[in-house]
Amino acid sequence: MQENKIAVLFPGQGSQFIGMGREFLEADKEAQALMDMAESISSAPLRKLCSKGPMEELTKAVYLQPALTVVNLICWQAVRKAGIQADYFAGHSLGEYSALCGAGILTVEDTLKLVSERGSLSEREGQKNPGGMQAILGMTLDDVEEILTSFPENAMVTVANHNTETQIVISGYHETLAKVDAIVSEKGGKAITLNVSVANHSPLVAGAIPDFEKIMAETSFAPPEKPVLFNVTAAEEADPTAIRSIMGRQIASRVRWFEIINSLKSKGVKTFVEVGPKKVLTGLTKKIVPKSSGRKLFHVDSPETLAKCLEGLGAD
Repeated sequence: MQENKIAVLFPGQGSQFIGMGREFLEADKEAQALMDMAESISSAPLRKLCSKGPMEELTKAVYLQPALTVVNLICWQAVRKAGIQADYFAGHSLGEYSALCGAGILTVEDTLKLVSERGSLSEREGQKNPGGMQAILGMTLDDVEEILTSFPENAMVTVANHNTETQIVISGYHETLAKVDAIVSEKGGKAITLNVSVANHSPLVAGAIPDFEKIMAETSFAPPEKPVLFNVTAAEEADPTAIRSIMGRQIASRVRWFEIINSLKSKGVKTFVEVGPKKVLTGLTKKIVPKSSGRKLFHVDSPETLAKCLEGLGAD
């Protein structure tokens, strides 16, 4: 087995900040060209929203999905130009589209087209079925599922992300999330409301799936050049038809991130490079992969962090 394989990880919604991607956009014509393409495809003022906000507008799914994806791809373009190659790809929720692009399953143009459509459909479903998301810290998946089973089906609350052993994200109606918060606090856990506009990965957004599947049916999917571990299955898939089906289900399915990182670890991955805004996935990986394993963690969202990554990889 090849030692020290590299996994490239792409973040999803929640990693946005005002100013994301700015340094690459200021310094790199190819980064500017990617942003121009994203603005043209999405018909949205993404450059202005990324650089100046306001955060309330940037956080709307219709803008955030193409905005965050183009920043991920701008960062990935810089990483690739610097000569860094991935043995595996994974992306958290929305970040999975960046992973599909990185692995050659989707073209850049089709990636931006799909996330723009997905953002519009998510926004539509969020307005029809208002809800939110909440991170629960200090409790296991079993603990959280036990709490959720005490609610009737029409209370509409579900596990959206299994991020680490003791970080679970739930999605549902705001009033149900408030009730869960109270129970979690009683049991010694902590609930944090997430800055999203839609109850992602829950039945509240499932209405987007049929329309999105029609759009994907007209989009070319290629077999991956490098393996991708998928959110829905926490496993690899090489068949383009199966990948289309997985990506349709992904909208309302659980993100199995804890399993994905454990699987990458078992495949010999010791170097994890998070490519995109903030360091959310780096933080999660630290909690899943012990330091004693010899793991190396890097994060790239600017020329400065890319230089640090290159320096660290060069030290191998």
